[in-house]
Amino acid sequence: MTTTLNTLSSNTGSRKKKLRKGRGIAAGQGASCGFGMRGQKSRSGRPTRPGFEGGQMPLYRRVPKLKHFELINQKKFTIINLHKLNDFKDSEIVNIDTLVKKGLLFKPKFPLKILGSGDLNVKLTVQAHSFTKVAKQKIEKIGGTCEVIKNK
Repeated sequence: MTTTLNTLSSNTGSRKKKLRKGRGIAAGQGASCGFGMRGQKSRSGRPTRPGFEGGQMPLYRRVPKLKHFELINQKKFTIINLHKLNDFKDSEIVNIDTLVKKGLLFKPKFPLKILGSGDLNVKLTVQAHSFTKVAKQKIEKIGGTCEVIKNK
């Protein structure tokens, strides 16, 4: 049997009749319309905005302050401390590739940053994307050089 535009109809059960609230006790949803007797949520108008927690600091404002949440637009670095660079020989060039070859870094995802923890005993040429002030001072104090690599 072919259907034409004048014989089209929706499937049975696909369109439910709207529940008419507040039309007397016999209607099933009379008087309070299923909102209970009293309280903030029974009043007319929208009860509260989404995310409102009754005056308690809402979750969307608590979360950024908690641990283990990444800060938005924070620069991420692959970091290494100065004392680990003592594995290199005098006047050697240190960069991400040489650190990976020595086994001091494993699959770095982010730019390299040198931190100033520990002492450096070897004169090196260090190529990194960023240095801390202390790290730069310690490298130059020993006679090494710091070369800042620009990000791609």
